[in-house]
Amino acid sequence: MAHAAPGAHGPNGEHLDAPGAAVNASGLARLPDGSVNVPKTAQRRMAIRTVLAPESDAPATVELPGRVVMDPNASGRMQAVHGGRIEPGPKGLPVAGQAVRRGEVLAYVRHHAEPYALGTQQAQLAELRAQRQIAEQRVQRLEGLEGTVPRKEIDAARTEAKSLAEREGSIGASLTSREALTAPVSGVVARADLIAGQVVEPRDVLFEVVDPARMLVEATTADAGLAARLAGASLQGVPGVSLRLLGASRSLRDGVLPITFSVRASKPGTALPLAIGQPVTVVAQSKERTKGVVLPAQAVVRNPSNEPIVWIKSGAERFIPQPVQFRPLDAGTVVVTQGLSADNRVVVQGAPLIAQIR
Repeated sequence: MAHAAPGAHGPNGEHLDAPGAAVNASGLARLPDGSVNVPKTAQRRMAIRTVLAPESDAPATVELPGRVVMDPNASGRMQAVHGGRIEPGPKGLPVAGQAVRRGEVLAYVRHHAEPYALGTQQAQLAELRAQRQIAEQRVQRLEGLEGTVPRKEIDAARTEAKSLAEREGSIGASLTSREALTAPVSGVVARADLIAGQVVEPRDVLFEVVDPARMLVEATTADAGLAARLAGASLQGVPGVSLRLLGASRSLRDGVLPITFSVRASKPGTALPLAIGQPVTVVAQSKERTKGVVLPAQAVVRNPSNEPIVWIKSGAERFIPQPVQFRPLDAGTVVVTQGLSADNRVVVQGAPLIAQIR
């Protein structure tokens, strides 16, 4: 298709600002060289903002894969010591997301012995009941003969009757015993897979309770000395939280070393926008410095070839895409290490909107 000459008009009468440019009614145009024409009025509507890009020293960063794990001091698991049938607690069975308090009974596990063991216990209970009744009758006879019977015989009979009664009560309680599952900490139920009447096995995990304001992030690295060089860390794409290094393991696990960070919300007492087991990317800042241009993360967008670019303002209404290489610094900023010079005016707000112009 032939390019239109400067000042030419299209088939519908629209004005073409540049050769081969398709200009819409608002004056927005994608030029043949890949640059974009954005009139001043459109720039104000799109809230486009630009800044000069001075070079500075920024911390060198490295991205680490990680996942959110429970804080052992602010979470807990409830397991049945013995198997049995689930019974609801005083407030019914809890559901995931429900808030609970420490010590609150969430459910009961009703234990059921095997038929042979149950028969043996019932027989033993009947035998103890009969022995207790005989012992109590003997105590009554000896008490009626008090003064003619030595005191020590009466005390021995009472002790024997009391012992038999306690043994009978203990075995009787074991036949109808149930285990109370209480919340180990105050927080939110993160896992609850039970229904009334369900039969569970010993050591099955029945509930998990976590404090939504206290979690850990476990990242992994193959560099054993990385933890000693860290100056800070953040979560990529998760603003409003901060990480604090707790320590690094000295034992390999699946060929990598775990590094543990504590997570805190920017506003104390607020729930973290994370879930247990969620995969995350930790942006670890090293004590080493690297030269580059620090920009907001939203300034870097992708072109149709999926290459990272920034938009440079080259004229009053013209913006040029510039391929760059960058590293994330934290959840909201990046450092461009190649592709920019100090006199470039870079779009730091509205870059995704410019990239959508066709």
